[in-house]
Amino acid sequence: MTLYIDPPTWPGHGRLWSHLVSDVSYEELHAFAAAIGCPPRAFERDHYDVPSTRYADAVRAGAVEVGSKELVRRLTGAGLRRPKGRPAP
Repeated sequence: MTLYIDPPTWPGHGRLWSHLVSDVSYEELHAFAAAIGCPPRAFERDHYDVPSTRYADAVRAGAVEVGSKELVRRLTGAGLRRPKGRPAP
């Protein structure tokens, strides 16, 4: 089980955010996110938005820190990327 998180550099709603993804399955991603306290509403198409205040929690729980480009590369390579406008399978 490997989950990946990018640095909290994405601005929104007065905060900085990270993206949390799995390169195995959405089930793995949902289970990990629930275990670290991410609400279901934080899921967006293929990732969870994680506020900078929870970044360290995700890393302590086992998420691997990677850059944003590497995160997208792994997500795409796993066939789990869902760009905007592409429906869920």
